Amino acid sequence: MPVETGVLGLMILGFITGFTVDIFYDSLGIHAAACVFIMFVRNYWLNLLTPQGGYDSGSIPTIRLNGWQWFSFYTLPLIFLHHCVLFFIESAGFGLFGFTLSKAFFSTWFTFVVILITQYLFYNKRRGI
Repeated sequence: MPVETGVLGLMILGFITGFTVDIFYDSLGIHAAACVFIMFVRNYWLNLLTPQGGYDSGSIPTIRLNGWQWFSFYTLPLIFLHHCVLFFIESAGFGLFGFTLSKAFFSTWFTFVVILITQYLFYNKRRGI
C-alpha cells in the first residue's frame, strides 16, 4: 500500500511534534511513535467520516465548522488511540493491561476537555482559525 505525499508530510510533522515533546520529557521516542501512528491513521479515519459532498480544501476540523457530534466522533477515537500507543509503549507490553487501558481512558477524557476549551477560546467562526 503506497503512502501518499500528503500523508508522508503529515507523518513527518507528527514525528517532529512528538520528537519535540520527547526532547523535553526525555522519553526516548515514545511520543514520536504515537504521533506518527496517529498521523498515519488520521487520513483513514477522515475517509470514513467524509460527508457526501466532501470537505472544503484546506479546512481545519473544528467544532464550529463541523459541529459537536462530528468533532467528538473525529477526536475521541484518535486521542484514545494516541494514548493507548503511548502508554502501552511506556509500560513495555501488556502486563498491566487493565491499568494501562484505564490510564489511557481517563487521559483521553482529560485531553478532550482541554481540546474543547481550546476550541471555544481560540477558534473564531468567521476566520476559521
